[in-house]
Amino acid sequence: MSTSTPQKTWQKRQKDFFVSIIFGAPGGVVAGPPDYPNRRSGGRPAWPILGPSRSGSFRQATGGIVKFGLAFASSAGTDPESALEICRRAEAAGFDSVWGGEHVIRPARIASPYPYTADGRMPGDAETPIPDPLIWLAYVAAAAPSVRLGTCILILPQRNPLVLAKELATLDHLSGGRVDLWIGVGWLEEEFQALGVPWQRRGARTDEYVAAMRALWAGPEAEFHGEFVDFEPATCNPRPVNGDIPILVGGDTPVAIRRAARLADGYFPGTSDLETLARLIRELAIAAEAQGRHPDQIAVHAIFGAQMADPLAGAEQLAALGVERAMLPAFFFLGDGGLDRLSEFGERVVKPLAR
Repeated sequence: MSTSTPQKTWQKRQKDFFVSIIFGAPGGVVAGPPDYPNRRSGGRPAWPILGPSRSGSFRQATGGIVKFGLAFASSAGTDPESALEICRRAEAAGFDSVWGGEHVIRPARIASPYPYTADGRMPGDAETPIPDPLIWLAYVAAAAPSVRLGTCILILPQRNPLVLAKELATLDHLSGGRVDLWIGVGWLEEEFQALGVPWQRRGARTDEYVAAMRALWAGPEAEFHGEFVDFEPATCNPRPVNGDIPILVGGDTPVAIRRAARLADGYFPGTSDLETLARLIRELAIAAEAQGRHPDQIAVHAIFGAQMADPLAGAEQLAALGVERAMLPAFFFLGDGGLDRLSEFGERVVKPLAR
């Protein structure tokens, strides 16, 4: 698939944007993932692969990571064929899920500190497209009929929870029960102001919105009376195929961990640093038990970032910590030869670990 010059420029912006998000390059300088890519002669990436005996012992010892998700897949572009093709390739490579992020707007003037870069500046620029995640996922759903469709992330307090409950349930129903909802409370105050949504108490609003949506999904009839949501008995059909939609909570703050322990089906710490990840998983287990939940009820996801230097060893390390899904940023597979790298990663890493 040929790539136009404007599309290449846009993909470069996307790669810079997500490298900054995942690796937090200081001073706005994009550092790139450690040791990636290791290049052979001819410029092709050399994916480091462990020997068969190492892979086998990993499977016996830990059960392995058998799920790989393609995070920020919507960064493949708003070009219709590019969006479909990256999802087809991800499915063929053995990825179990594709994920799309969101921002409704990018304010021209931003005073809010971005939490994932050293200088506090939001990566990307005014020309960086961020497609609506639900519309994007609906568009690609039929192109990859076996993969799960996730938001990565959806800023829940900015949404109308009843409208969102209907949109998610409709997508879940039409896709055969494949939707995952990864939520966040938001960091960009100027975006909230533009949308007319109060910035204060957005965490409490998020918690209540989750409860209201789950009430509607449980059906057949629901009513809800809270601080932010109040409606009399009503129905909302179609409902999710499995009666609910899995909800993931991201973040590394004590508040985020408590929220995940209280209401989430999955937790995403947003780091690939093993020491930090281990600490956050321990804190999640303590918080879950305080809520009367077993930690195993909350599936842990982790960014597969620094692990790209040695993918099989990285997968082993994450599995040993109890991670159930490794999330690869799509920027690894953007640009010339990107889809071939995606297929190669599937053959050399994803599929061997699933055997």
